[in-house]
Amino acid sequence: MTVSGIITALIVGLLVGALGRLVVPGKQNIPVWLTMAIGVVAALLGTILARAAGIDTSGFSLLTLLIQIGLAALGVAVVAGTAGRRRTPGVR
Repeated sequence: MTVSGIITALIVGLLVGALGRLVVPGKQNIPVWLTMAIGVVAALLGTILARAAGIDTSGFSLLTLLIQIGLAALGVAVVAGTAGRRRTPGVR
């Protein structure tokens, strides 16, 4: 993979993370940098899953993008549901 390919993958991952956060309803109490990291991982895993399913990933594929956004939304929901909750003692 070339440097431009890595930069492109990072940019796509950042966009996928932002879209994944928008898909999840409610407020997520996780930092934006964590959302973007989840997006990068979801973009990579989504591409791997799309290739394994036989989807052509050489250009833009709407189906691949939907898989990536779905994985990002799942990742954001899991992280926000587990690590994102911070309760102050004595406050309900």
